[in-house]
Amino acid sequence: MLLQKTLKSVLLGIALAVSGLSTAHAENPFIVVQSTTSTQNSGLLDVILPQFTESTGIDVRVVAVGTGQAIKNASNGDGDVLLVHAKPAEEKFIEEGQGVERFDVMYNDFVLVGPAADPAGIAGGSDIAAAMATIADTQSTFASRGDDSGTHKAELRLWDMANVDAQAASGDWYRETGSGMGATLNAGTGMSAYVLTDRATWIAFGNKGDYQIAVEGDERLFNQYGVILVNPAKHANVKAKEGQIFIDWLIGKAGQNAIADFKIDGEQLFFPNSNYN
Repeated sequence: MLLQKTLKSVLLGIALAVSGLSTAHAENPFIVVQSTTSTQNSGLLDVILPQFTESTGIDVRVVAVGTGQAIKNASNGDGDVLLVHAKPAEEKFIEEGQGVERFDVMYNDFVLVGPAADPAGIAGGSDIAAAMATIADTQSTFASRGDDSGTHKAELRLWDMANVDAQAASGDWYRETGSGMGATLNAGTGMSAYVLTDRATWIAFGNKGDYQIAVEGDERLFNQYGVILVNPAKHANVKAKEGQIFIDWLIGKAGQNAIADFKIDGEQLFFPNSNYN
């Protein structure tokens, strides 16, 4: 008899716990955002997402991977919103019917960083294609993300501009890490390699050592971010209402101000440009 009462009490406790979790879940809707390692590594999302949740009551769960993987994940219906930085790939995502509409959110730029020794002799330059060509000519070590991310896509585009087939030198002076931006910077500094990185991750990076920006300021280093609602007509599980609320907040005054206010040591990392006005 005592055992039966104990069992009933345990089962009742479990039922109440499950009920409580269900209620909490109902009271705290959430969305999944497929985004990039740069937005995560920079610390931006850690700062602005709590502001969104406080304003709307909607939690945001972020999957931070390279842009290419984020787009693949979203194309599989694994997410409600896509926040990445490779506009041609984003537009293709829309054309294929995987996304509803693309909006500009913010921008910064890419920078080419390298060791103080500057083996390629490119420090202080502003012509990124010429710098990349010189790195190849001198066979100076270059660490690439090699992960189909937005940064990797930009890097490959720059090699094309420099008329260099860097991937043909893979394993020699050209090293592909297959990792995120922070991990690639760590690997690059460890092997005294040049690295192309978004400026936000570079500013937030805490293991710079003697590394410095070698090349910056070329308009071809412009880095635009966009946001897209995953198409609920393609994927019934998409939380279209909550996802659109997030997008509207992000490109609206509150979100744009939150992005502009995010700084490290007084330096702004991202510049909002949704033209919400």
